Parts: sequence; C-alpha cells; structure tokens
Amino acid sequence: MKIKKLHEWDLSPSGAVELQKQLAAEVVTQDRFAGPVMTVAGLDLGHDAKTNMSRSIVAVLNFPELELVESAEAVLPTVFPYVPGLLSFRETPVAIKALEKLNTAPDLLMVDGQGFAHPRRFGVACHVGVLADVPTIGVAKSILVGKHEDPGNERGSRADLIHRGESIGVVLRTKDNVRPLFISVGHRIRLETSVEFTLRCVTKYRQPEPTRVADKMASYRKV
Repeated sequence: MKIKKLHEWDLSPSGAVELQKQLAAEVVTQDRFAGPVMTVAGLDLGHDAKTNMSRSIVAVLNFPELELVESAEAVLPTVFPYVPGLLSFRETPVAIKALEKLNTAPDLLMVDGQGFAHPRRFGVACHVGVLADVPTIGVAKSILVGKHEDPGNERGSRADLIHRGESIGVVLRTKDNVRPLFISVGHRIRLETSVEFTLRCVTKYRQPEPTRVADKMASYRKV
C-alpha cells in the first residue's frame, strides 16, 4: 500500500498540537469511497515500555465474509514522549509502516483508537486516515473526552457522545449486555456509515472482526 502523504515526526509537543490543528481541517466527514467495500482492515497498535518499542499489526479481511486475506506487522522505536492527546504521534509512524507492507490498499480501515472523538478532533484514526488517504473509522474501547447517556442493553443501541456541545461520536452497544464501543469518524466516512459498518463487522464478539483479529494476532507476538 502506497502512502500518499507524510510529514516530519521530529516535533515538540507544542509543534505536534499545532500540526494536529492543521491536519484536523483536512478530515473529511462525508462518505468518499473509491468503490464498493470489498476489504476491511483492522489496525492494532501497542507500545512496550520496557523496550520503548511500538508495534502495529494490520489484518485485512474480505467483506462481507470477514475472512483473513492478508496481514502485516511493523516494529519501530518509540521516539515521541507520552503526552495525553498526542498519542497518535507515538502510534501513527508504526501504523503507516505496517500499512506500507500491504500488497493492496484496503477499501476501509478500522483503527483501535479514537478518531474525531478527541479534544482537537484529531485522534489516531484521523491521523492514519488522512496520511493514508483511506476511509477510516475510530473504534475505541474506552472514552477519551465527552459525555453520554447510557445506551440500551440490546445490540445496536446507541447514544451520542457530546463534547463542548458538539456530537463527536456514538456510544454503540455491539452485543447484548456487553460494554459499548466508542465509534467516531476517522476520515472519508460519515458517522452513520461508521456505525453501520461497525455493526456489520461484528460477529460473536464485542469488537468488530477486523480489529479483533489484529488484536488477537498482536497478543501472540512480542514487541
């Protein structure tokens, strides 16, 4: 997979904040698919504090069958410090490296992390999506910012995630009586479409299959 756009990574935290603000303006919150969705990739990201190495695994599944067709892995030294709200500057470089190893670009990418549901509306799903220029969804297991009502206990129940008076995502129950996921736009997709694809990619587990498979693959490997 060829990445169309990159930027310098040697930034101070204040420089990273300014870059986030600039790149956030490039996030497209409408559906901009190149064609029918035939493949959906899941991206799992991790960091080993002992070795100070970051790892990314991307698993590409066909759609709607949700069978694994390709995967790639990358490991890089972690060079950016841990700063709340700037996690994507630690994770995106290794995510891009893994995506570059794919033979073909996926039609849709799901990132285990926040997208628009971020203080500056530019979480890791937005960062990866803008740089890779691929429709991307943020599928987070926990909340970063915002408040919400509790969704119902049935699959498909949802509640708006609100921050500073703005709807920034959806709190989505993907299975009956399980903890919800936090879905937000990454790039080139509407929030409603993000919710639709998330539910269509969920089988018998809480996570959608693309990110679940990537996470499972990562659990068997050490950074």
